[in-house]
Amino acid sequence: MSYPSLIRLVLTLLGNGIRYRYLRFTGNPSKPHAVSFEITHRCIARCIMCNIWRLSGETDLPMGDWVRLISSPLFSDLRELDVTGGEPFLREDLLELIEGVSHLKDDKLTALKSIAITTNGFLTGRILEYTEKMLNLLGPKGIDLVMACAMDAIGPIHDRIRNYKDGWSKVNNTIQGLMEIRSSNPSLVIGLKTTILPQNVDQLESIARYAEENGLFTIISPCIITENRYRNVDRRNDLAFSKEAIEKMIRFYESDHFQWNFHRNQLLHYLRTGVMTKPCSAGFNYLFIRFNGDVYLCPLIRMKLGNFKETEIEELFFSKEASRFRKGVGKYAECRGCTEPGLERYALPFEGFAYLSLMAKMGRKDFLHFHRHMGLDKYLS
Repeated sequence: MSYPSLIRLVLTLLGNGIRYRYLRFTGNPSKPHAVSFEITHRCIARCIMCNIWRLSGETDLPMGDWVRLISSPLFSDLRELDVTGGEPFLREDLLELIEGVSHLKDDKLTALKSIAITTNGFLTGRILEYTEKMLNLLGPKGIDLVMACAMDAIGPIHDRIRNYKDGWSKVNNTIQGLMEIRSSNPSLVIGLKTTILPQNVDQLESIARYAEENGLFTIISPCIITENRYRNVDRRNDLAFSKEAIEKMIRFYESDHFQWNFHRNQLLHYLRTGVMTKPCSAGFNYLFIRFNGDVYLCPLIRMKLGNFKETEIEELFFSKEASRFRKGVGKYAECRGCTEPGLERYALPFEGFAYLSLMAKMGRKDFLHFHRHMGLDKYLS
């Protein structure tokens, strides 16, 4: 990045910082830069830290509903679409969503830079087949495909956490297959998503080494207890970390194995004090939508705005209830224990001042490497 470009970045962040504080005061939003679609609650794993698979009584929305939703003018400044579940690849019509997005890129989703899909990696054949087809659809449109594969240990411990026989070998086979596809498709980005639990705190360095050896990004964070997203409050005691486990996590985050510097520092503060402090833009430039169409401004907080099948998404996003929620961001009980790493990607550039402070601490060279590595430039262009 040239010196004039760096100056422009600094000025942009200053402007974003001022604007964010005005929005916090008024409760008004920006247009979303990112949105998460939970396209299914179905899952073939039975993970010990998640009860999404237990949901019943409602069916997944048709994929056409998701395509119509994302064609809304509300998403005209969207930079990233996150597709999650459940297990997204259980949707045999997943390609219908990707094809719909690729068609919308030219006129309605012109700012879109990436689609990220989180998967447990167990459906290897379908994942590899669909990945190649998705790249053929997205590559010509300049949209990156990010595949985040869940890996909680190397070997049998992963299988026990996921309650799935041969789970680790299946996700490993999926990753190796994705790496082969990546060798001829630079728009494919592959990474690991690890949920830290009392059962796998001794596995973190092994997971990080696996990522380093295979050229994968890592998202490694302690499990989150939440009434909304994972519906796992009944596991609070089972998933509680001992003092020894917390010390092991601290040593891991202090090591050279962990790649995400900002998240590292926030987690170290949280593990030492029990309180998370970090900028958040949930509800300002991000929202989360469940498999049945229910709309939330934060996936962790159980405050439903409504359902986009019953009320227009713009009406929900700009409602008085949404405004009240935004004014309280950072003050909810869930905020103080939030170790969710994904929201930081679009919160840091949007909030502005924390990112400027990070730049000052890291220095120009290290900061620009971090900026590119995390793909944060997409939220500033």
